[in-house]
Amino acid sequence: MPHPPRRPDPAADRLSRRRLLTASATGAATLAGATALTGAAPHPAEASAAAEARPSGRRRRRPGPPGSAGVRLRWLGNNGWEITFGDPARPTTILIDPWITRFRTGTYTPKGADPATPLSVDTALIDGLRLRADQILVTHGHYDHLPDIPYIATRTGATVLGTETHANLLTALGAPGDQLSVVHGGEYLQFDGYTIQVINSLHSMTGPRSKVPFPGTRPGSPPPRPKVISDLVEGGTLAYLITIGDELSILDSGGANYDARHLAGLAPDVLLVQPGGASVPDYVPRLLDVLDHPPYVVPTHWDDFDQPLTEPAHDWGGLPALQAAVHRSSPEARFIRLDHLETVTF
Repeated sequence: MPHPPRRPDPAADRLSRRRLLTASATGAATLAGATALTGAAPHPAEASAAAEARPSGRRRRRPGPPGSAGVRLRWLGNNGWEITFGDPARPTTILIDPWITRFRTGTYTPKGADPATPLSVDTALIDGLRLRADQILVTHGHYDHLPDIPYIATRTGATVLGTETHANLLTALGAPGDQLSVVHGGEYLQFDGYTIQVINSLHSMTGPRSKVPFPGTRPGSPPPRPKVISDLVEGGTLAYLITIGDELSILDSGGANYDARHLAGLAPDVLLVQPGGASVPDYVPRLLDVLDHPPYVVPTHWDDFDQPLTEPAHDWGGLPALQAAVHRSSPEARFIRLDHLETVTF
């Protein structure tokens, strides 16, 4: 089992109402309220697959002093994450789906997102965060994940991992082509002191007919420059397992859906999980079981991103049910809710 985390300070790393602030303190995170959510027991075949497929060398460490693993997670809102570790003077930094601009789309209104919403990038807002990055991991190509990445990649020099569609969309948006790395799912990449596993995943399916919003791919060559949010198609969904030495492993599932066959045996220490999954039978119980019940569960993609990153997060409505489902399925797991730009150190 990994070391217990140092819990975040609600004032740490928050953007003020008037200007961007940069801070380094970490402190206490709050726990979300919950209502009961039932779920059937996981399918025996999936539980068996998880037990058999787990790498023999992958074992969770016993708890140590708070923060002793030295791995820091900061929530950038939506599914955006900054993961830092290593040399404090020049830490290794991995970003997942960094979307800072958060232009208004109407996504969580009764009418839903307006497909004709123009794309925009708030470079001043991004610059205020002073982001660094060695890698940027793209889970899928939608408007609430992709638009800021070309600018961030150009500023940081980071390598960007994503599917062929993601790379083509990023190229069309002006990303440096030599920084794009096309992955398919199944890659297991070694870096200095850490690894990244790329995992085939699935996007959530919504509505009475269970459809992926803005579906499609852009194979071959880059399309014309995307102008509105419907131009940014899903393009395949990926999950990523980041393992820092033998200290800690973190899984971002990529969407409120998954293929259990590709998750069997991973046994992450920290699971970044999205609310929702209404079209997925027993979404939370099966997920936690196939992952061997991660000791730390951190909600992601739970905020209404029409609200600014400069304000506390607004739950779009899925957070209480997610916490209840996690508590019911894994009562020993610690559910750690971060607010916008808060951090937790493991």
